[in-house]
Amino acid sequence: MRIGELARRTGVSERSLRYYEQQGLLISDRTPGGHREFAERAVDRVIRIQELFAAGLHSKKIAELLPCMRDADGGPSEIATPQLVDDLTAERDRIDRLITDLTNSREVLDDVINTAAIPPS
Repeated sequence: MRIGELARRTGVSERSLRYYEQQGLLISDRTPGGHREFAERAVDRVIRIQELFAAGLHSKKIAELLPCMRDADGGPSEIATPQLVDDLTAERDRIDRLITDLTNSREVLDDVINTAAIPPS
């Protein structure tokens, strides 16, 4: 499929798809005319890349991670390493700390809102 179709099917801009390809996250073939051609499996890969970006991972970490994720058949990848598991656990812990910090900030804001909403006597 061409880049425009991949963009439509995934909801990701063509510019982002070109960036993913530049970062080694996505692979395409070229037609004789120089147009990008993506395999059908690129749809699932782009969705997975989007999920990883949403989780706060950067493109370098995603590039390390993608080859180690479970294969399409659900079997574990042969190249996943204990170091990768440690790195991903650290990323998850970082996200957990961010969630805790954001929850605390929201509670402070709730207190301020509640105090401000009380009409003066």
